[in-house]
Amino acid sequence: MLSSIILATSHSYIAQIFMDNFLELKHFLASPKYVVITSHRNPDGDAIGSSLALAHFLNKLGHTTRVIVPSEYPNFLAWMTGANDIVIYDNSPETGNEYLNNAEIVFCLDFNSLDRIDKLGTAISNLDVRIAMIDHHLYPENFAEFMMSDPSASSTSEMIMDFIQMMEGTKELDVTIGESMMTGILTDTGSFKYSTSPKLLRIVADLLEIGVDNVKLQDLIFNSMEEKHLRLLGHCLNNRLEILPEFNTGIIYLTKKDYEDFKIQRGDTEGIVNFLLKVKNVKVAAFITEQPTIVKISLRSKGDFSVQEICQKHFKGGGHLNASGGASHKSLSATIQQFKDLLPDYQNQLINN
Repeated sequence: MLSSIILATSHSYIAQIFMDNFLELKHFLASPKYVVITSHRNPDGDAIGSSLALAHFLNKLGHTTRVIVPSEYPNFLAWMTGANDIVIYDNSPETGNEYLNNAEIVFCLDFNSLDRIDKLGTAISNLDVRIAMIDHHLYPENFAEFMMSDPSASSTSEMIMDFIQMMEGTKELDVTIGESMMTGILTDTGSFKYSTSPKLLRIVADLLEIGVDNVKLQDLIFNSMEEKHLRLLGHCLNNRLEILPEFNTGIIYLTKKDYEDFKIQRGDTEGIVNFLLKVKNVKVAAFITEQPTIVKISLRSKGDFSVQEICQKHFKGGGHLNASGGASHKSLSATIQQFKDLLPDYQNQLINN
């Protein structure tokens, strides 16, 4: 049986976020609807996990659901129930537009600005359709009629449990829904190393009670590497790593040639940046990669140092306090140098805290 403490606490707190709009949304979903669910470009475990969890839940309530994401998801998520039915908008825009044109409501999960989903965002903005957002990133834009925003949440998948509880739908929870939520929680917390809370762990306990196999999921998600992934990791640590002890910062970078040599595909570099945080005294980790048209930067940090601020101010990005990303139209070497040139401004925070 699900914890009544979580239900009471979550219901009260999230209802405040939804304010008057939640009751309207709940009433709207009281009869079967055609629902499109989407998430951000380069979808990760939380994007796919929260999307599939919501889809499975709404299906059980009698709704018709379609999941669309802008670009392909990592192969290590392909085992998830419903993953094969996800439409990749880059590959199948006609099918995606067909689904959107049939939609009565669009749920936007794990992002809070339509420009995070590129052409898909443009298509959604042109629709005369109701939009609901569920997300845990900072500074949401006001594009949705129904907004559920909680930057303190570990993941959007955690918030899907809040949403289910608010909908008084906990009796519909099953292993399939639970596995999807647990996948998002595991990946966004790094197996419970980041952004945990008593509330989250109570949710996890509830998921275990309904039969979710945490050991199996950990194996599927984190122990499914191919040989090339280990070789790529070795290359990164041996040839592409730089430690800047005066700033308690580490950098790993990858060139276009690295992408060719290791045949890097979407998801192959997942988690590499976190290895820098294993180094004693490293408080900020930067993973900088040369893409076909831009250079991407992914930042992680320990403690209360905000990499979100760096990404927002200098790399047209954002995210969370300890995990953020951005991009640059400069060369790889110029982007790396730009990042290094910023560090003296933060030296006191990095060295003294």
